[in-house]
Amino acid sequence: MSLEEQQPEAEIEAGKTRGDELAELLGDLVIGREEHLNAPGLVIRPDQVQDALFKLRDEAGFDHLSCVTAEEYEDRYESIYHLTKYDDRTDEVSVVVPTSKDDPVSQSAEPVFRTADWHEREAYDLVGIKYEGHPDLRRILLPETWQGHPLGLDYDQDRPQIATLREHANPLEQDHTGEQGNTMYINIGPHHPATHGVLHVETVVDGEQVVDLEPDIGYLHRCEEQMCQQGTYRHQIMPYPDRWDYISAGLLNEWAYARTAEDLADIEVPEYAQIIRTMSAELCRIASHMIALGTFALDVYGDFTAIFMYAMRDREIVQNILEDLTGQRMMFNYFRLGGVVWDLPEPREEFFEKIRDFLDDLPEALEEYHDMITSNEILQARTVGTGVLPPEVAKSYGATGPVARGSGIDYDLRRDDSYGYYDELDWDVVVEDGCDNFSRLLVRMREVEESAKIIQQCVDLLEDWPEDERNIQANVPRTLKPEEDTEIYRAVEGAKGELGIYIRADGTDKPGRFKIRSPCFSNLQTLPEMSEGEYIPDMIASLGSLDIVLGEVDR
Repeated sequence: MSLEEQQPEAEIEAGKTRGDELAELLGDLVIGREEHLNAPGLVIRPDQVQDALFKLRDEAGFDHLSCVTAEEYEDRYESIYHLTKYDDRTDEVSVVVPTSKDDPVSQSAEPVFRTADWHEREAYDLVGIKYEGHPDLRRILLPETWQGHPLGLDYDQDRPQIATLREHANPLEQDHTGEQGNTMYINIGPHHPATHGVLHVETVVDGEQVVDLEPDIGYLHRCEEQMCQQGTYRHQIMPYPDRWDYISAGLLNEWAYARTAEDLADIEVPEYAQIIRTMSAELCRIASHMIALGTFALDVYGDFTAIFMYAMRDREIVQNILEDLTGQRMMFNYFRLGGVVWDLPEPREEFFEKIRDFLDDLPEALEEYHDMITSNEILQARTVGTGVLPPEVAKSYGATGPVARGSGIDYDLRRDDSYGYYDELDWDVVVEDGCDNFSRLLVRMREVEESAKIIQQCVDLLEDWPEDERNIQANVPRTLKPEEDTEIYRAVEGAKGELGIYIRADGTDKPGRFKIRSPCFSNLQTLPEMSEGEYIPDMIASLGSLDIVLGEVDR
């Protein structure tokens, strides 16, 4: 929607809509209205972003900035702030901020929500919108020397790019010993086992204490959003989500895309397929938490032979089950729009028996983990009271998943914005209020128990499901062409938090805009808050407790 030509406000048939109430709250700040499939859209002038967001946060309770989407149209640039509430996930609003083509400058939302720091830097990097008042507006995924913005309409993909190398530069030229103390600049990563991938942590220490820290990301950036924009809804996008969080969480990633596209195209998934999706997603969650558990113990006190290998052993059992189901061990590509690609493997009895055997052995394995990990004096000394992340700070950074629940935030999309078959099953959201590294570890270990409860109930249902009602996929048109300018943001509870996708349709069989909301991207922003003033080993433990995967951070 351009600044010059705003669409008229929709006629209200009966009573006030949620959009009307929020528009009244913002008053003259609203210059136009939109309707996205998930939420009302309020159009705000680019110089009034902070006023609008402060009102929505402080007076309407929208304390969760889950995503920021930026895109370029033929006549304007546009930023969309996707707001919701930690206490009421289904109450959503989209704040739409158009800017002119010749001067794409918008006021920064960072003073309102700290998470906007990285989200706006990404928007500047990939699309080219500048954010006035941003504390550190520079590229975040691409080198500073990069020419052009990859998601801009005029981007030249054939233009040669040069990343400069200062061969004789002194890496410590900005550090010195002075009257204020003895500081040293340390590069941690990008090729270091404690960084969980190609992450570069630029760290300044004063003695043994961290005084400044900045995660440097982008080493795995592949412009996955652009790749999805070049694929068709029906067939070509689904293989990509497996490659975002590739640590056993592929089906959870696939569900994020499936849920968004199905709601966009009004596709209803059969109940039987929903149960299969729910069961397989929770198997992925267990596998992901197992590797998080093993690597965390490896980070904190170097236990490779026992805990790490034990966790890999149990993860391998889950991987075997998922391989039987999907035919793959990592890049599953099992979900389809409208359901799943095929039914459970035959003979079904053997498949169910394999799952039940795993579930029967799991309580003893978890008890063993608690004996070796949570009761370990070294681990307790390293994790209890370190990496503290207060709940209000976590909310400001948009933290979700075990990171948020480890800070006492009772937020889980499986319950709060239910999808699949979760609302028909008996399970609990796990919350710990210690706000430290130990709490985040406990959340993941306890969530494995809840996932096992969900899987058990799904197996019971699938065993008794009538053979003639095993419908694995809805009748989906061969070519999907959602109506032009239809917009939607949907999310699922991934293993690491809220994994969301925004799609704007342009009337073709491919998305006009495809935005990925990575939970790891937002969670990683909290690392400086947890680490400053603590010791270097505490920072390593804090990074491990976030359970990031760089394929999803960088996309």
